Amino acid sequence: MITNQQTRGTTPEEGMKRYLSAGARAIPPSGIRRFFDLVSASKDSSIISLGVGEPDFVTPWHIRDAAVYSLEKGKTQYTSNAGLLELREEIAAYLSRQFQLQYEPSDEVLVTVGGSEAIDLAIRALVEPGDEVLIPEPCYVPYDPITALGGGVPVGIETFAEDGFKLTADNLRAAVTPRSKVLILSYPSNPTGAIMSYEDLLPIAKIAVEHDLIVISDEIYAELTYGAKHVSIASLPGMKDRTILVSGFSKAFAMTGWRMGYACGHPDLIGAMLKIHQYTVMCAPIMGQVAALEALRNGMDEMYRMIESYNQRRRLVVQGFRDIGLSCHEPKGAFYVFPSIQSTGLSSEEFSMRLVKDAKVAAVPGHVFGKGGEGFLRCSYASSVSQLTEALERIGQFVKQI
Repeated sequence: MITNQQTRGTTPEEGMKRYLSAGARAIPPSGIRRFFDLVSASKDSSIISLGVGEPDFVTPWHIRDAAVYSLEKGKTQYTSNAGLLELREEIAAYLSRQFQLQYEPSDEVLVTVGGSEAIDLAIRALVEPGDEVLIPEPCYVPYDPITALGGGVPVGIETFAEDGFKLTADNLRAAVTPRSKVLILSYPSNPTGAIMSYEDLLPIAKIAVEHDLIVISDEIYAELTYGAKHVSIASLPGMKDRTILVSGFSKAFAMTGWRMGYACGHPDLIGAMLKIHQYTVMCAPIMGQVAALEALRNGMDEMYRMIESYNQRRRLVVQGFRDIGLSCHEPKGAFYVFPSIQSTGLSSEEFSMRLVKDAKVAAVPGHVFGKGGEGFLRCSYASSVSQLTEALERIGQFVKQI
């Protein structure tokens, strides 16, 4: 037990915080979670939330049933650290079938506890103190703090609505320094819904080769594209060996709570990630792996039905914001829109707080996603049509009032 004597000399505000590492003290809480903790604390059931980044569908029954049946058969043991070989084989076959990517299941595929663990493992395996990690922004919030915790230096590269929120070669080249080691790509993008075509990726791949960058390609939304099929940078010439592909089952198969992800890449990179994985979580839960196997084998029809539903809602919400008078980039992937609220004269934080207070609609202020996010709002359309329609009506009235 730590006594008062031992903590004497610290201020009441410091308390036990003085024992924390500098890294843990420095990183801020998630801006998304901070905002929604405020919303949930209100206990106001009339609030419509457009903020949660997960499907509104329940995991299809046959996937849940496969996990239940595996438990009934007593499958509760550890698996191989890398995951069930059967699942790794199915992941490799799926990537080949869907995206023309070829990976060897035995040493180029690692099953992880969600895509988030795969990103963390990749950063920890690659980054040494002082190494720069290039991160196009606005982006998924954890990239920056994960990099910092790994000892790296996150370098944000702003992307712009006029470019479709795509990373351009000019902006990437301007950000590269002799300390640059890793580029994180996240397309389709959370929060903007942007995608990148083969032609968009070609100059990015050229720069990665020229400057000897490793790419961590977060492709968790790869299946959720509308009008154009997803292209992985790993499929471009010379890029497979210098790309760690990260994906999972949360979005496409409505399996967020199962925490099932995977990473694919060169055996040396995956082998290093596997060692860290061994000493942290041992292996992903076997029941989740069984469910993921069922999803890949028999879940495609449900996946396509969900994608079509998202597409219908996407069109509804984009047009809705434009009818309100808010400029809205058309997202070609994921399930988010990122409308501009600059015309209101309010900051993203002010707009979001007033929106939830006055209109009972919760959305995420754009500034939490990094450079270029200020002046925008992230809204998920993974909600029912009736909720989306009502939310748009409330937002329209709110904008008229201000």
